[in-house]
Amino acid sequence: MTALLTTNLGATPLLGRGKVRDLYAVEGALLLVATDRISAFDHVLATGIPAKGKILTQISLFWFELLSDVAANHLITADVNAYPASLKPYADQLEGRSMLVERAEMFPVECVARGYLAGSGWKEYRAEGTVCGIRLPAGLLDGSRLPEAVFTPATKSRDGAHDENISYAETEARVGVENAAELRRLTLALYQRAQAHAEAHGLILADTKFEFGRTAEGIMLADEVLTPDSSRFWEAERWTPGGAQPSFDKQYVRDYLESIHWNKQAPAPGLPDEVVERTRAKYLEAFRRLTGRSIEI
Repeated sequence: MTALLTTNLGATPLLGRGKVRDLYAVEGALLLVATDRISAFDHVLATGIPAKGKILTQISLFWFELLSDVAANHLITADVNAYPASLKPYADQLEGRSMLVERAEMFPVECVARGYLAGSGWKEYRAEGTVCGIRLPAGLLDGSRLPEAVFTPATKSRDGAHDENISYAETEARVGVENAAELRRLTLALYQRAQAHAEAHGLILADTKFEFGRTAEGIMLADEVLTPDSSRFWEAERWTPGGAQPSFDKQYVRDYLESIHWNKQAPAPGLPDEVVERTRAKYLEAFRRLTGRSIEI
């Protein structure tokens, strides 16, 4: 199976290519296409993960439906047959890995919810006893469950640079007091619902990142949602605070890159076949566990 690393939709206006998604303008709407690119340490790797974009898109669609009563979202349709006629010639590229969505004015913050201590949150806690300035109890370990989920926003990188955690006060300064309060409310409500679903399926949702935008109808959940690219999913039965947890995210890829002592500078290396296959299997297992369905890829 070949990985789709770049899309080409002819005369359809290309607005940009992110680390994973290609974004097109389509008749007053936007077309998000999830490629099979994979990034780590803020670099897109030379090797893709075949069908990764389809798996991530189908996970997002599952969550958009499940969480629709918690927050409105920007999805118009993911049915290629319902796309504008100009996209018909590219159906093979778009099937299963694309979404036609409403245009929205995006808020310039990443809305992160943390129910467990990991990643950059653990690093800050270990140094300062806080996460995004929020004081946490003493004695927590890497992987500890927090007394309650916290809203820990971050900057939204536009140039591939690393996102940086910011305080709630800085969030208010960037988006306004009322918007900040609503983004925090929505982020925590979505996390709590998603974490309950994950727990019912033997998984822990340690943390996740949401993006929101505003349309004429109000604030909308946008971009991807609750995929292994934007969330830490752990195996509940194997959860043991005090170190890295068995996960369904990109940590396996990060661990491989650390093992070869890559300097985290361009050009990014490729991945051996074994790492590609094991990573793909993790994404597929995350889909199966979360949705209770299999996927044709």
